[in-house]
Amino acid sequence: MANDPKGRAPRRKRRVAKRAEPSNESFRYIETSALLAALLEQDGAAQRAVGGKGRRITSALTFAEATRGLLRARRGGRLTAEEERAAIRWLRSFRRNCDIMSITDSVLVRAGRPYPVEPIRTLDAIHLATAAEIGEPPQLITVVTRDDRVRSNAQALGHPLE
Repeated sequence: MANDPKGRAPRRKRRVAKRAEPSNESFRYIETSALLAALLEQDGAAQRAVGGKGRRITSALTFAEATRGLLRARRGGRLTAEEERAAIRWLRSFRRNCDIMSITDSVLVRAGRPYPVEPIRTLDAIHLATAAEIGEPPQLITVVTRDDRVRSNAQALGHPLE
């Protein structure tokens, strides 16, 4: 691709997931807690789950939460500057290899409704609502999480867990 007339490099188009077309493909909704467990804790099970087979989908919220988590870890002394850079590179690679769903009005409306296991935090409800927006039956969307509230609700809603 050529640079634009002002000499800037072209922007990459980001894949944004809408409603998925029905298929035989498996779906893996990656929630922030699993992503951070893979990045910060070097949790092998989380790393395998986040990188597992199937179409990886997450919310735009995940990247804000993960970036904030990395910042907190660096400021708190859990990561060196070099480890933080490596984690940010890994996060960028993950972003390029998954579908990102926007936080739409319908996601927010759904997040505001009651969940099977209350109380649930707003950001966790947004993740669950985003997974529901994929448009597939819950049993076809594996939720990858390390958060107990997300896990309890995802299971109650019929999602397989990892």
